[in-house]
Amino acid sequence: MSTSESSASTTSTFDLCSEEEKHRILKKVTFSSFLGNFIEWFDYASYSYLATVIALVFFPDTDRTVAVMSTFAVFALSFLVRPIGAIFWGNMGDKKGRKWALSISILLMSGATFLIGCLPGYAVLGIGAPLLLLLLRMVQSFSAAGEYAGAATFIAEYAPKNHRGFYCSMVPASTAAGLLVGSLLATFMFNVWGADSAFVVDWGWRIPFLLALPLGYITHYIRTHLEDSPVYEQMQNRLKAAGREVEHPIRTLFKKHFRVLIISFGACVLNAVGFYAVLTFLPNYLETTLNYPAGDASTITTIVLVVYIAFIFLSGRISDRFGRKKMLIGACVGFIVFTIPAFVLLGTMNFWVILLVELVMCLILTINDGTLASYLTETFPTDVRYSGFALSFNLANAIFGGSASFISLWLIDITGNDIAPAFYMVVIAAVALVAMIASHEHSNKDLADVK
Repeated sequence: MSTSESSASTTSTFDLCSEEEKHRILKKVTFSSFLGNFIEWFDYASYSYLATVIALVFFPDTDRTVAVMSTFAVFALSFLVRPIGAIFWGNMGDKKGRKWALSISILLMSGATFLIGCLPGYAVLGIGAPLLLLLLRMVQSFSAAGEYAGAATFIAEYAPKNHRGFYCSMVPASTAAGLLVGSLLATFMFNVWGADSAFVVDWGWRIPFLLALPLGYITHYIRTHLEDSPVYEQMQNRLKAAGREVEHPIRTLFKKHFRVLIISFGACVLNAVGFYAVLTFLPNYLETTLNYPAGDASTITTIVLVVYIAFIFLSGRISDRFGRKKMLIGACVGFIVFTIPAFVLLGTMNFWVILLVELVMCLILTINDGTLASYLTETFPTDVRYSGFALSFNLANAIFGGSASFISLWLIDITGNDIAPAFYMVVIAAVALVAMIASHEHSNKDLADVK
């Protein structure tokens, strides 16, 4: 290969742009990734925060606790398809490009979410209502399985290496933004009309699901007008120059990077349980287990989410300076030490004590969440980066994330101990700690050099 051919094979369209143009493209990439992930988590937030209402709509009103647990069971079961979605979207994202996978998945995800908002309830369809709800949530979960990983990979492969942590923190920030808007909507409806009002039960809960369709189309439009990431384009140029192409990413992942995949899965379990436990389970825990007022619980959650977003960006910046591994180990230790005392303090039923406890747990969570996305993009090489990220992240969420609320309520039910979920959280944090100790540090490394 001549020098000019070698140079061409390692040059992307993005590399040829001016600094001003690069900045403009990076802003579009970041915004489209933010918006796509926002849609996914706005839906999840709405489902979780309005779980008591959805339980009234889709399940028999004989036992309120059973109905709420059934609602969370649907939530958990839908997560079981996420590893299948991760394999599909990760494989396509590594073979056909990040842009292709993200552009198609957002249409399926937003379409399924919109249809949930159109579903008749149990009073109309009987058992068919929760079955259709489960089916649409499974379609939504399948298509969403590539969103978080794809968005983070897309951003990471565009971002400057010394600011990768900060830019990748946009992805968990968009997650929190989705939860925040969902929380604000739930708080508004609960405070104005009440959780059991006719308006909320008949129509109010549908609003966030119906909004997914127009937001999804906007995201699709932006993504289709972007080039694929420079790191991915460089890899494709090198393969083309060598007369090769990306083949069987999933097979390559298991054959050559299995140890790294297991470690990454271990690192993701804390995020899976911690995220849902702190940001979506606790409001329902306060309401259903401690009989805390729904309006006050939603208000606390809203405050916590605002702080979470600020902490996320700070965590991303700090990880650029001190490295991902130290940050993730620190989060594991924080949850091991603080979770049990935190649940004990929640039992005081004091607004300010509960708020302070949730803020501390939120801070520990953001140390993990603000770092994990950049850590996972730096862990796998370009030819399996999307697949490795998507599979490890979604497998952890399928097994531990979607079931976090259900398992927590089940532990309380069988033990009669209101702080049983705290012990579960400590065990999960210990598993993640072992995984992080065994991991390697790749902060500020060129992604093309990750092998």
